[in-house]
Amino acid sequence: MSTGYRRAVSASDNPPAPGPTSEGETGPRIVLRHDVSLQWAVTLLIIAIAVFTVRPVGVGGRGLAVVALLVVNSVALTARHLPPAFPRRAALVWLAAGVVACAGLLEVSNRGSGYLFAYFLVGHAGYRLALKPALAVAALSSLLCGAVFYFYVGPDHQVLTWTFGLSTGIPVVAGILGRSRQQAVEARLQAAESAERAARAEARTAVLTERGRIARDVHDVLAHSLAGINMHLELADALIDTGDLEKVRVAHNKAQSLVRESLEQAQWTVHALREDSLPLLESLTAMIESCGHREVLTVTGSVRELSAQVTQNVLRIAQEALTNTARHAPGAELAVELAFDAASTRLAVRNGPATGEAAAGAGSGMGLIGMRERVALLGGTLTAGPLTEGPDRGGWQVEAVIRG
Repeated sequence: MSTGYRRAVSASDNPPAPGPTSEGETGPRIVLRHDVSLQWAVTLLIIAIAVFTVRPVGVGGRGLAVVALLVVNSVALTARHLPPAFPRRAALVWLAAGVVACAGLLEVSNRGSGYLFAYFLVGHAGYRLALKPALAVAALSSLLCGAVFYFYVGPDHQVLTWTFGLSTGIPVVAGILGRSRQQAVEARLQAAESAERAARAEARTAVLTERGRIARDVHDVLAHSLAGINMHLELADALIDTGDLEKVRVAHNKAQSLVRESLEQAQWTVHALREDSLPLLESLTAMIESCGHREVLTVTGSVRELSAQVTQNVLRIAQEALTNTARHAPGAELAVELAFDAASTRLAVRNGPATGEAAAGAGSGMGLIGMRERVALLGGTLTAGPLTEGPDRGGWQVEAVIRG
């Protein structure tokens, strides 16, 4: 019979720490295994009991037959320690042969506890074999052992009756239940491991998403401003050789202005990276005023509190749109609209044609990509493009619609 199982942790008995691990790691793995020492102790105990109780033993005749059958039964019982991967058909043959050898031992011996071999072999058959082969081995044991007690011991024996021989097939039930319990435990362990792998994958996805968000924030703050600062410093350096100090001073002042603007944007980024929610209207108004525009924000619909994630992304989209306007359409009229309805929030940033000289050099295009990614993460839509009609013809509009 199959007893003596225990839970084991392959690396540590402590539970794994929560959170993602490096790619490819699975952490400590819980497995169900045999208590090998207990299993072997039971096997050797049964063999020892049989050796010391089964009689007659000798070097010839009936005693030699008893010794030979004792060896066969001992080998058959010891074989139950073979690994689970041992072929099922070979296991069926050895267990059936062991049951036959046990019945033969009961027939040639006149006393002893040789029947213990049958009990444990049948129990192990229930554990190792499929249901039908296991029941066949149990039926064979009951039939042979019952027949031995009936025909050779006598049906009316006062101690061991023929019904005792039939009982040798009962342990198959314990073996089947033990196997079912182990399969259920293994299934739960596999489900737990699958859940753990899914949790690790989800955590890794969250980390990559957060990295992408931080990358967008870094770009929004640094890409435009650093490019502009570098351009004006290079211009100032080139103008030094011409001796035109006025133009050098203009380029230098413009670079300083971009540095101040970058510092303001960095402050907004620090706020946006925090988990606490910023007040949307107050923050958006302050952001617009810091760009030199006043009373250009229009709010429609019933104002409501948005989640921290939505608020942060709306502010970051507005910041990128305002930065693009300042860079590519200096002096242009600006209009910002924030609209609330039952299912979504809409932000529109619209500027007219530029009235000043735009900064030289084309943008990287990452700002628009970053805005699209932000809106997509929230399940919304973003449209951006030139205005071809109306009073702002020749300008540009960015419109983000976010659910929530």
